[in-house]
Amino acid sequence: MFAITGITGKVGGAVASRLLAAGQPVRAVLRDVARAGPWAELGCEIAIARMEDAASLTAAFEGAKGAFILPPSEFDPEPGFPEAQAVIDAVSKAIEKARPEKVVCLSTIGAQAQESNLLTQRTLMEQALRKMPMPVTFLRPAWFMENAAWDVASARDDGAIASYLLPLDKPVPMVATADVGRMAAELLQQTWDGVRIVELEGPRRVSPNDLASTFARVLDRPVRAEVVDRQTWDALFRSQGMKYPLPRMRMLDGFNEGWIEFEGPVDGIAHGDIELDKVLGELVLASAAVCGKN
Repeated sequence: MFAITGITGKVGGAVASRLLAAGQPVRAVLRDVARAGPWAELGCEIAIARMEDAASLTAAFEGAKGAFILPPSEFDPEPGFPEAQAVIDAVSKAIEKARPEKVVCLSTIGAQAQESNLLTQRTLMEQALRKMPMPVTFLRPAWFMENAAWDVASARDDGAIASYLLPLDKPVPMVATADVGRMAAELLQQTWDGVRIVELEGPRRVSPNDLASTFARVLDRPVRAEVVDRQTWDALFRSQGMKYPLPRMRMLDGFNEGWIEFEGPVDGIAHGDIELDKVLGELVLASAAVCGKN
């Protein structure tokens, strides 16, 4: 039995679907019983647990052949990352008590960075889980292609996408969430010793200009990428409701300045198969379906 957290999201759902397709038993770990129905219909065992609650997580992980840890992302964390630390403490206690046979944890590109930024939440999780007594794999994926969902409306309506990634012609490692889920499912079914890191990106790197040109092909209209001036970020993010924009700003700085990157050699990075065109096409279709309902 594989215990899968975050199963209602894109990555967790892809992990579970891959395992089920391989004939593996899955325990769906959810925080809301109202969302359990589809997974129960697929034959999953259901466990209700909150990622901040060690007791319920312990019950969810007990007897598991492997556990997939998908920490919730806090996009506007308080100083010191207390929200992430609460999850880290609960997950660590649950794993130590339940003792699943192995653990695969979703981390991130740049988890090794020394500079504090939004991704430091994953750095802290890695530091804690490195101490676990069972084999642990940290899957470090690149920037999710699906982050472009925020750009669909402006690309479609205005023919422009706002880019915080600079310069516009700099390729950035990106990957589709379905490829992340596939890789995590494969890793859970492997046998290894100790702690290992697996870094993952898509078939090719993508610059903001590449993103715009792909939108142009998908939408069949001209689309350009436009730089968002670094000096405007703080006020802009605060106007969007953020209270603590600095971690997000430093994450973007890390990509732009090159200190958020893969840690291992280039020839050691795993690659997914899904191209950007496919992901953007699906995002555009999904957006059109939602607009059609409104």
